[in-house]
Amino acid sequence: MDENEWRYHGEGNKSLVVAHAQRCVVLRFLKFPPNRKKTSEEIFQHLQNIVDFGKNVMKEFLGENYVHCGEVVQLPLDFVKQLCLKIQCERPESRCDKDLDTLSGYALCLPNLARLQTYQFAERRPILCVEIKPKCGFIPFSSDVTHDMKHRVCRYCMHQHLKVATGKWKQISKYCPLDLYSGNKQRMYFALKSLLQEAQNNLKIFKNGELIYGCKDARSPMADWSELAHHLKPFFFPSNGLASGPHCTRAVIRELVRVITRVLLSGSDKGRAGALRSGPGLRGPPVCEASPFSRSLRCQGKNTPERSGLPKGCLLYKTLQVQMLDLLDIEGLYPLYRRVERYLEEFPEERKTLQIDGPYDEAFYQRLLDLSTEDDGTVAFALTKVQQYRVAMTAKDCSIMIALSPCLQDASSDQRPVVPSSRSRFAFSVSVLDLDLKPYESIPHQYKLDGKIVNYYLKTVHAKDATVMSTRFKESEDCTLVLHKV
Repeated sequence: MDENEWRYHGEGNKSLVVAHAQRCVVLRFLKFPPNRKKTSEEIFQHLQNIVDFGKNVMKEFLGENYVHCGEVVQLPLDFVKQLCLKIQCERPESRCDKDLDTLSGYALCLPNLARLQTYQFAERRPILCVEIKPKCGFIPFSSDVTHDMKHRVCRYCMHQHLKVATGKWKQISKYCPLDLYSGNKQRMYFALKSLLQEAQNNLKIFKNGELIYGCKDARSPMADWSELAHHLKPFFFPSNGLASGPHCTRAVIRELVRVITRVLLSGSDKGRAGALRSGPGLRGPPVCEASPFSRSLRCQGKNTPERSGLPKGCLLYKTLQVQMLDLLDIEGLYPLYRRVERYLEEFPEERKTLQIDGPYDEAFYQRLLDLSTEDDGTVAFALTKVQQYRVAMTAKDCSIMIALSPCLQDASSDQRPVVPSSRSRFAFSVSVLDLDLKPYESIPHQYKLDGKIVNYYLKTVHAKDATVMSTRFKESEDCTLVLHKV
């Protein structure tokens, strides 16, 4: 417990992570606003709920090889305070509105997913890790959706416009989740290249545990591919032999994207997400109208390629199945949330019985498998749909970690999966993180945000497109097509 052996690794809205210099472990601490005080017992229970949800729900759906639950540990308070002082200067200014919990001494101890998941200690060979936050991979199929636009354009692409307008990001990303989840290699390649061009908070790359590529906020400098290629060259030395220049950069990036695509389509780890396949399935368009990939094909007069389909053993497929527990969309879900709320106002003591704040056990998991959408007017039905929505939202916001390490010359004894590249082979491991169950209390916020995203998109982008189209038709009214005999 020497704070000098730990270094700042990263943080989100609700927690902060430090990594050990030698061992392949991280500590994850909760964060709170300065005025918010929680008891040590509450913090322990919060962390234990995270572990239980990962173990009893997400591991069941996604498979044990992908989900690492960790354990709650109690640390000396002096160590936590010294660690907090040590890392303070490394924290992004935008994240310092919340403080690391230094009073309870509790934290989550987890494997360092930026490293291969087979060794307790850091390996000497170089490790590259790509973290992808793929977001929601389908277009709502629910009949409760009131805006037709939601059946044609995905949530991510619509939200981009609002985020740029509010200054969250400088420019709109070309990435569309439906391209990544398509299983079509051409579309997946385009999606991953788009993420590399405009990473936002959807892509990070680590080298030997250190962040070498990623965007913190709108003030971050533009992506520098030549600098990234410099880091990647030892891993993906171009097959054309070029050691520098733009051709070398493109070759290295292309090789990285190919390897990531192969890894994302691999996998045979057993999970019970297949139990969800009896649900409504993917209905509606397999593409998002706003995807630049789809638009470019339409401009060339080509048909959009069909979704090739993801292999059922791969992590993307399983994640998508869990995302589709959002059977009713937030518009259909919100009235059911209000039904549960009215019941809790009348019987507040029932909150524990309904398992809204846990425990997240086998009984909680079993209720998630009820995919019926026929509302019988009961609180039980409403609660099941609310819990399914929370789990779906968790899957929509999770991150996939792909760790790669060049295979040694004699790797025959290595039991880890291997992916080929043009000049070498990589041992790899795939893991999921950010699997905390989304809060019950966040549903009203999601409902308001959904309306804001759609209305802004309709008012700006769609209205502009409609104006351009109507102008084109007016200009063409007086045109005459003349056919000459040849």
